[in-house]
Formats: sequence, C-alpha cells, structure tokens
Amino acid sequence: MAYEYDEFSMFNENCEEYGIEWRGLPVVRRESFPLADGRHLSGLLWGQGSPEVVLIHGGAQNAHTWDTVALALNRPLLALDLPGHGHSDPGRDGNGIGPWTNAEDVAQVIRVAAPTAKLVVGMSLGGLTTMALARIAPELVAKILLVDVTPGVDKEKSKHIADFVNGPATFPSFDELLERTIAFNPTRTVSGLRRGILHNAVQLEDGSWAWRYARHRMDDSPFSQAEGGSNDLGFGDLWDAVSEYPGPICEARGMAKGSVVGDDDIAELLRRRPDAQVVEFQGSGHSIQGDEPVALAQLIAELLN
Repeated sequence: MAYEYDEFSMFNENCEEYGIEWRGLPVVRRESFPLADGRHLSGLLWGQGSPEVVLIHGGAQNAHTWDTVALALNRPLLALDLPGHGHSDPGRDGNGIGPWTNAEDVAQVIRVAAPTAKLVVGMSLGGLTTMALARIAPELVAKILLVDVTPGVDKEKSKHIADFVNGPATFPSFDELLERTIAFNPTRTVSGLRRGILHNAVQLEDGSWAWRYARHRMDDSPFSQAEGGSNDLGFGDLWDAVSEYPGPICEARGMAKGSVVGDDDIAELLRRRPDAQVVEFQGSGHSIQGDEPVALAQLIAELLN
C-alpha cells in the first residue's frame, strides 16, 4: 500500500517531542522560486511578513530539517531546498553539491523572497554555501550562523557522512531505510528520524523507497570517499570569504560524536576572525538542528535581537 505523504501533517509531533507549545497549525506554505535559467528552487515560507531568517540545510537533507527550529522560533523565515535536494530542480552542476554555484542560485531567491533577512543560517553544505554567498552577495547576508561546519572540513572528518549518503540507491522497505538511518545517527531520536525520512524519501511504484536527493545522485559529492588521493575537499578558498566578510559570524559547534568541526578548525576561524562567536552544543553531533533544535532556536533568537 502506497504511503500518502502530507508534508504539513507532522508539526504537532515535533512540538510534542521537544516540549514546544502547540499553537495550532502554523502559517507555512511551499513556494517555487524561478531562477534566471528556467530552473526552480523550492522552499518553505514560515509566518507572515518578510522573513527575518534564511535557513539553508546540509547535503542530502531538505528544508524540513529545520521544522522544529522554526516551530520553536515562531518568527517569519524562509527554509530553502538546495538545488538537487527536496523539491528543488537539479543544480547547475547536476546534483547541487557545489557551494559557489549553489550560492548563485540562493542569492536569486533571497533577493526576491527575503531581502531584509537579518541572519543566514547554514548547516554543513548549507554553511559552505552561506560562506560563498557572503562573498558574491554580501548585501544579502547581514549576519552568519554556521552550524557545525568550517572550510576545514575534509574527507577524514566527514567520512561518516559520505558512508551514509553513498549507501544503497533504494531500499526494499521503509523499515530498512529507517534502520540504516538510525545506525548512522546515534544522537537522534527514532521518532525524529522517522519524520525526517518521510520528508526526505519517496515510495516508488514497486513499493521500495529512495531518497529524494537520489533523483540527482551524489556520485560526485564533496564528501566522496574514493580510495587514494588528497584528504582535502577543496573548500579552502572559503576561508578567504570568512576573513573578508564584514558582518558578524557565529559558529554553532556540535561536541558529540559525528561533528565535523575540530579544534584546529575553531583555531583557524578565530585566527581569521577574532570577533567570531563560538557556541558549543554538548549534546549534538553534526546535525544540531536535529539533536538540540530548541537550544539552536534560542541561539538564533539571540542573534536576531
């Protein structure tokens, strides 16, 4: 029997799990934003009025990764699906894993949908995209919050991500997909992972399941673990974007297993930007928005004030 997916039907579960007051169904809608070359980016517009925050997810994720954060924050915001992810069209490079090309697409959307945003929050690939965005369109980036990422991420630090993303293309059942996801996400709750899968996977006609991002398979992922070669993922040029960015920067660092940010990365961040704020999340791995979403929402609210 095919699963009938309603992307706005599970918000009460998010609130119940994390002790957020249920105010009834939130004001949220999906929008499709045209790009100059005819492609479209998809996103979720939360609340009423011009978005105060832009949220950009990590590789192999989608805009719904921010649902609990958005519910806890309760402010107007835009959560985007990166190119090649969620409901968005492919990226310029095919699968949507290049920070610089992603930034060019994201800039087009922010200019139209969130031109007065006070903060851009980027997690993992979304954080790398945010750094590139700050270089090519600094007028759109009043403040930056990086969620467990710096340009120092390399193959060794991100091996667990690559191992998960580069897994099977399809799964015979939802339970098998959930089982694998649980194994690779030890800091997340089973209920939260289940919701995440329902937002990030689709059931095929034969009853099997595939990730939404598998429509644009990430064989050339920046987190690829091909044997041999350099440990470098090629993001070093983004350090200069960090150095030259004129606005405030905050790093939310996961301190539990799974984080891709090392002490060396924080040292380099502070060397280049002594004014950067670093906030540690002791109970979080790489996905702070999944591990400690309410605490992350509190940090976002502080940065907005």
